[in-house]
Amino acid sequence: MRRKLFLMMVLSAFLSVGATAQTVRNASNATIGKIETNGTVRNSSNAMIGRIESNGTVRNSSNAMIGRIESDGTVRNGSNAMIGRIERDGTVRNGSNAMIGRVESDGTVRNSSNATIGYARGIKKEWAAVFFFFGMF
Repeated sequence: MRRKLFLMMVLSAFLSVGATAQTVRNASNATIGKIETNGTVRNSSNAMIGRIESNGTVRNSSNAMIGRIESDGTVRNGSNAMIGRIERDGTVRNGSNAMIGRVESDGTVRNSSNATIGYARGIKKEWAAVFFFFGMF
């Protein structure tokens, strides 16, 4: 009985954590936005500034398509031009294939000089990269 109760408590805690928005912070640890689990992106005033759909489409607050994250990590702007790529290891490259940053597995976001520019803990690395590196929000 104790084992079942424990498992139920762990599962409940896991589900409740996954259901909340994850905070995006700058290098000084100040909140600069939130990304909800459904992809809604909010600024530090909690205003909706866009969203990232499950198919990778990125929309602004007016619901206009401003970009797309493809399944292979390619990032395209609203005109369908390739503007970068997010590699499986979190490395972020621009359209010229130059490394412009990295999203670490713990959510730390670093620029090309390896300086910490922010934190996106609990946020998909592709979503964090779009937020920090591709100017969509």
